[in-house]
Amino acid sequence: MATSSIFLEIDLTIPTPLDGRTGSGRRIGFIPTNPAMFSAEKSRTSRMTRKRRGRGNNAQQQQAPQGPRGGRRALREPAAYAKSTGYESDVLHEKLTITQARRGTPANRPVRVYADGIFDLFHSGHARALMQAKNVFPNTHLIVGVCSDELTHKFKGYTVMTEDERYDALTHCRYVDEVVRDAPWTLTAEFLKKHKIDFVAHDDIPYTSAGSQDVYKHIKEAGMFVATQRTEGISTSDLITRIVRDYDIYVRRNLQRGYTAQELNVGFIKEKKYRLQNQVDKMKETVRTVEERSKHFVYRVEEKSHDLIHKWEEKSREFIGNFLELFGPDGAWHTIQERSGRMLQALSPYSSPRGSPSSSPTRRRSVSPDSPRPLASASAPNSLSPSFSLSAPSSPAPSSAKTKTKKKRRSRKAASTHN
Repeated sequence: MATSSIFLEIDLTIPTPLDGRTGSGRRIGFIPTNPAMFSAEKSRTSRMTRKRRGRGNNAQQQQAPQGPRGGRRALREPAAYAKSTGYESDVLHEKLTITQARRGTPANRPVRVYADGIFDLFHSGHARALMQAKNVFPNTHLIVGVCSDELTHKFKGYTVMTEDERYDALTHCRYVDEVVRDAPWTLTAEFLKKHKIDFVAHDDIPYTSAGSQDVYKHIKEAGMFVATQRTEGISTSDLITRIVRDYDIYVRRNLQRGYTAQELNVGFIKEKKYRLQNQVDKMKETVRTVEERSKHFVYRVEEKSHDLIHKWEEKSREFIGNFLELFGPDGAWHTIQERSGRMLQALSPYSSPRGSPSSSPTRRRSVSPDSPRPLASASAPNSLSPSFSLSAPSSPAPSSAKTKTKKKRRSRKAASTHN
């Protein structure tokens, strides 16, 4: 049965927001009566609604002003460098107190906080200080000033990174909104006015430099200073101290990685010494590896030998038990021998012993006194009785007759040979 598609036209009046005001709009919708077409229409409508919402969200993101914490940009690009002419804005820049800044400012008037430093070997201590400066007020625009190599070498000492490397490192910190290159060592009123700085953020420890007990003293007296906390256990000086303390290790490491002795400022003799130490360390590591592997091999062999001995003991016990069970005094072999002996005795009678007149030991013939005794043989004279040996005549020994005949034959041979 074919299903007919019937649409119902409905007049809907739905209130819709128009420019922030609540209004009403007339919309016409068609609702299909066929369930299959109703589900298809519903899915199509939901897809169109999602597309409209996506377009609206994109438009809002593109036209959204700065957030309550001064969200200046997406985190897909580095911070901008400050202009040499200073900060320019159409909004009137009025002086703010700390109370007003903490209470919050309009989105188009963020609190401009300045933090300066050397930022050599940029590390987590620097990043934590800038994070505190960024979050000191609800709506903050953080400006970071970085001193040049010339000022730093003059007032503090030699740096590991160049000024361009230090500038670039700060632009890639997520808390920084703007970077001022070649920042002054001591802040002046002209510099503060040029960049429209409201407050200066730094740790509260007096910073002695350039002939002053505290370079931020005048900032504190003006009420423009906000304090941050230092991160204990890490600083640029600590990192350099670690490198200097383990200088030989790092030189050997870089030589092993392909750096030349000239690049590392190492002499010929020291280079050979470090390379020899690297070879010795390699040999030690190889020996250690071989030793560990041999220990593992010995352990495995020992385990297997224990298993083999245990199995051998079990098999030997089993073999001895089977042997005793078969050949022991109460074993099956003894029982078989007994049974076979009994069967042989039952099948064949006993044989008579030698010299016995009867063939059976149980049947012996009785000798009558009237029967004559058997004569003894001539070969056994010792077996004769004494009465018989006395009455019998002596006969010549057969050995003497033989010797006489032998002598006669010899004399005859001798006479024949003589003739």
